[in-house]
Amino acid sequence: MSHASDTFEATVSALKRGEVAVLPTETVYGVGVAVACAPSPDVLFEVKRREKRKPISWLVSEREDLLRYGTGVPEFARVLARTFWPGPLTLVVKASSLVSPAFMSSEGTIGLRMPNNECALSLIKAVGCPLATTSANVSGLAPTCLFDKLDEQITSQVAAVLSDGDDSAKSGVSSTVVDCTGDHPQIMREGAITIADIRALS
Repeated sequence: MSHASDTFEATVSALKRGEVAVLPTETVYGVGVAVACAPSPDVLFEVKRREKRKPISWLVSEREDLLRYGTGVPEFARVLARTFWPGPLTLVVKASSLVSPAFMSSEGTIGLRMPNNECALSLIKAVGCPLATTSANVSGLAPTCLFDKLDEQITSQVAAVLSDGDDSAKSGVSSTVVDCTGDHPQIMREGAITIADIRALS
């Protein structure tokens, strides 16, 4: 079943109410909440039917957010952000005091990513805070980069579903996740950006 896209304004309103929305990124469609409006990311686990042990990373709208929501951020993480943001790279850093404990991992870290998607960036700016976002799929099933292939089990549980009308530009490959809390970058999940891409910087 294909979906009608909600308007940008309706999606912003839903997120500002602390509700869940499906949104586009340059990789796959995501499902997210506004971190300043939702008490925790727990509702995302319920929508996805996912265990709560995996923290949910944040989509941010500018490179400076790495230093705003991260603390003690090493130079190599800043270089990665300067090189690959906006883009499919999630950087895991120690969370600053601006991150609510409900959104941190048990180790006190947060994953941050600046998506290379104008619609997503506009959404974050319009809502006024990062969006805790995970792929819009039931846990164990594949994420999708096609609006018409979004799972009814997901879309029936959210307040808004937004398309950017440009599915052909989405890679379908999830972001690469790099742990930046140690002395060297540790790749936790290889995605659209390869280990070779990251090693080429050092």
